[in-house]
Amino acid sequence: MSEDRTRADSGALIGRVVELAGLVEYQEGSVVSRTVIDKEAGTVTLFSFAQGQGLSEHTAPFDALVYVVDGEAQITIAGELFTVPAGKMLIMPAHQPHAVSAPRQFKMLLVMIR
Repeated sequence: MSEDRTRADSGALIGRVVELAGLVEYQEGSVVSRTVIDKEAGTVTLFSFAQGQGLSEHTAPFDALVYVVDGEAQITIAGELFTVPAGKMLIMPAHQPHAVSAPRQFKMLLVMIR
């Protein structure tokens, strides 16, 4: 999806009441993302993870808040495993290695403030 299209999509959400989980669908064998807000100050992105998918270990220069919308995520931070069910959140600290995995499908909202 092009950057202009992503910004147009996120702009279309302003002033609307929407069901968060319905903004991104599951796709077998994939991680799907949708940008909700993309500003210089930070981003808000909704993800869906098909069963067995994930994000390999990496670091980020900013703290990141993960809110699980549907299902249950497994998140590893600096070698410690956290299970995060729907309706719960976890803050991943800046500069700490972390990874995300989906033993079962789940959806999460990722909020990064710069």
